[in-house]
Amino acid sequence: MTTRLDQQLSFILEIDKLKTILRQTPISGAVRRQENDAEHSWHIAVMAMLLCEYAAEAVDVSRVMRMLLIHDMVEIDAGDTFAYDAAGYSDKEERELRAAERLFGLLPSEQAAEFRGLWDEFEAAASAESRYANALDRIQPLLLNSLTGGGSWRNHQVTRAQVLTRMEPVRTGTPELWEVVLRIVDDASARKWLVS
Repeated sequence: MTTRLDQQLSFILEIDKLKTILRQTPISGAVRRQENDAEHSWHIAVMAMLLCEYAAEAVDVSRVMRMLLIHDMVEIDAGDTFAYDAAGYSDKEERELRAAERLFGLLPSEQAAEFRGLWDEFEAAASAESRYANALDRIQPLLLNSLTGGGSWRNHQVTRAQVLTRMEPVRTGTPELWEVVLRIVDDASARKWLVS
């Protein structure tokens, strides 16, 4: 019989695989070029603490951080879908739903329900916390692409319009940071890091 602790330890070991899921987003000042999902999740969880004063609405920062720490766990099974890959998005939702069932199903039932609830909330972007979390999830790669000379934008010939569309959750989740987005996009366009 599997105990509660066995289930929790199994989940802990399973999510270690998040360190192996590489994203297209570059990292700064490092020998390797791409960040992994675990680094991304940690980075935006810290951002949630630092930037909460810019959230459009009052938020429970602890809830936002929990949401951000688990939001990409499904990519252990589903893989990372590059933000500007239209073909990859065709079955992304289906892949991620299957992954959520399996991964969160490893946990004891009440923890499985809590984690799945947080993941679903992030995906729906319907609460103040999830709108703030989604904004941070968009800002982080924008900052890293800017810091690394266009990074994945240049590698994939991403357009200015694509970036602005992708950044739209920033306008609603952290409206004060929208000016930062525009400044970065204008600079990237001027430097020819983005296709016009």
